[in-house]
Amino acid sequence: MQFRYMGFDQARNIRSYRFDRIGRDEATRRFVVAVDLGLFLKHHVGVQEGPALCFHKLSGDGVPDLMAQEAQELTSDDLAAYVSAKALADERKASARRGHH
Repeated sequence: MQFRYMGFDQARNIRSYRFDRIGRDEATRRFVVAVDLGLFLKHHVGVQEGPALCFHKLSGDGVPDLMAQEAQELTSDDLAAYVSAKALADERKASARRGHH
């Protein structure tokens, strides 16, 4: 199973990212992940990171029934978790660089 990013639509401050899920023996399904653009600003996340955040949400996220839902939403908690994970990864990289000098 693969996801293909198909672009986005925007209505006011809600951006809806479109993805097609392509599988070998199944029909292509369209998934849409909506996000309030204000959340990007609130969490200091670049809008250009939206498709990757949506892909992460669609490709697992630990929710077993996620694939049954073709409409998803990126929440404040999703962005906060992303920022936290990114900060941890950045700290690990910085620590590794300090350790090699």
